[in-house]
Amino acid sequence: MKKKRLSITELKKKAEKIKLIILDVDGVLTDGKIIYDSEGREIKAFNIHDGHGIRLLHDTGINVAIITGRQSKVVEIRAAELGITDVYQKARDKKSVYKELLNRYQLMEENVAFIGDDLIDLPILKSVGFAIAVSNAVDEVKEYAHMVTKKAGGEGAVREVIDFIIKAQGKWDRLIEGYTK
Repeated sequence: MKKKRLSITELKKKAEKIKLIILDVDGVLTDGKIIYDSEGREIKAFNIHDGHGIRLLHDTGINVAIITGRQSKVVEIRAAELGITDVYQKARDKKSVYKELLNRYQLMEENVAFIGDDLIDLPILKSVGFAIAVSNAVDEVKEYAHMVTKKAGGEGAVREVIDFIIKAQGKWDRLIEGYTK
């Protein structure tokens, strides 16, 4: 069942309930390009603002998990750098991993947001309380999203969502105070 686009007020109500954000990697945390050097090593570019946003989530008590269909050492390194301990790679059945996370954190679906971009993400997007597609997602994914970001994957889309959630939960001003002292 396709999701209907929600008003800003309805989106904020969904965001207020979020306790866990699950992220895809390629096309969400990155621009979707996979680059190999001459030695066959994979190179990925991550947006620094997305990374800082993930740190802000930790500061507000919101958990972060990664579920990706590919396997990459680069993802392990970036996740460790950002303090993300729930990292699931080579997950062809993303929904089973999602259910595992619900059980581990004892959450209801309404407490989970997921950001995706491609068809493999549809099973989770159809289930979570707050389904988000990046602006450069495939059309079918956008049809199942409550919210489509203004920014593209790898270009600050994750941070856009994080800021929206933190503000909806009324935690933004407290975070800003920590930087303006």
